[in-house]
Amino acid sequence: MTQRLVGSSLPSEGEVAPRSIVTALGVLAAVVVVFVASGHGVYLAGALGFLVALLVSVCLHEGGHFLTARHYGMKATQFFVGFGPTLFSRRRGETEYGVKAVPLGGFVKITGMTPLEDVEPGDEERVFYKAPVRQKVVVLAAGSTMHFLIATVLVVGATFALGVQKEQAPAVGAVSQCVAPDPTTPAKAGADPVDVCDLPGAVPAPAAAAGLRKGDVVTSLDGKALSGAEALVRGIRAAPGREVVLGVRRGDRTLQLRVTPAAVEKASLDNARVPEMAGAIGVLPQSRIDVVRVGPAQSLRASGDVAVLFLTGIRDTVTEKLGSITRIYSKDRDPAGFVGIVGVGRISGEVLASKETAGVKALGLILIVASLNLFVGLFNLLPLLPLDGGHIAVALYEGARDKARRLRGYRGPFQRVDYNRLLPVTYGVAGLFLLFTVALLGADLFNPIRIT
Repeated sequence: MTQRLVGSSLPSEGEVAPRSIVTALGVLAAVVVVFVASGHGVYLAGALGFLVALLVSVCLHEGGHFLTARHYGMKATQFFVGFGPTLFSRRRGETEYGVKAVPLGGFVKITGMTPLEDVEPGDEERVFYKAPVRQKVVVLAAGSTMHFLIATVLVVGATFALGVQKEQAPAVGAVSQCVAPDPTTPAKAGADPVDVCDLPGAVPAPAAAAGLRKGDVVTSLDGKALSGAEALVRGIRAAPGREVVLGVRRGDRTLQLRVTPAAVEKASLDNARVPEMAGAIGVLPQSRIDVVRVGPAQSLRASGDVAVLFLTGIRDTVTEKLGSITRIYSKDRDPAGFVGIVGVGRISGEVLASKETAGVKALGLILIVASLNLFVGLFNLLPLLPLDGGHIAVALYEGARDKARRLRGYRGPFQRVDYNRLLPVTYGVAGLFLLFTVALLGADLFNPIRIT
């Protein structure tokens, strides 16, 4: 986000802050050593990978502002990644480039973002606020445009290079000793679990008798390949009292196991209020997901599906999850609700540390970064100061008002919005964003959302 800096303390040209760098590197090294020593090295790699991707996104966002501003002849005096104390800076031409200690954002300082700024002599005609409306809108929207491009490249590139997620043949997550009809009375919340063998009508589980084991992969049922856990469940339920042949992969071995599902009364999968006689063998199917390469047409279609999924998720979060903000510190925090940068970094680490295949992990991390870029791009276009969208709204309002006045015969100078009147609103919005960010940071640290 472009911004004006007041009273910034920056090193001189080419200056490096050695103590700051040594301190930052020392803290980072200590964190890495602790995580690796505790067996969380893979988790840390995922979180750091997300952080690097975030910083690259910030650089490209600011690069969009910077390049378009320079293209239109505006003066950009600073291009920094991060906030807080300066770790490193170098001047090239009229622009100072640098890195600051807190890697949670960045900024480009464009001279004269508003008429309130003091401008050095000779730069009066290169200020941002005097540029034509179209140029100002292009410069302001360039940051979000970069986020949209990043998201598009990541989603399309991932689906073409890696493929799409597809459910594989299910595994056996657990084998029971008994099967029984569904209980007539539901278990009370918090009650001790009831052993299936103690339920009325329980019979020995056919799966255990047939030799099925935890970890087996069930590849087929009566010669028909299984593409997911639901296919196995429905196939077994459709064969009460009838022998079926299960194709099983156990390590490097391929087995054919014959099993006769017991006939028990179960609630229908399609209507829980309707009982039916169904087959049961006493296994807990476990879904298995992998990434499968597909053709160009399918990759493009999958990319579109992912984009729709992202947009739907953002819409639902904003429209349906606002109430979950009050529960971010409670035990029933909504796992699909709001999450901050620290939380997303934690989730990235958990994805990389999960037991999924390498393809699923890579695709998951890429899509996390893509979805974040899409969200940030849209958020930054909200017509609220100090966001870029707020500045765009002001520029469009000034242009529309000027055109309307000239249609009525006005021939005077271009009339600009009085930013002094907007400052209270700007500070109020910025304060709310800051409070929300701090609240999410605390929740992510002390009441985190976990996916595993």
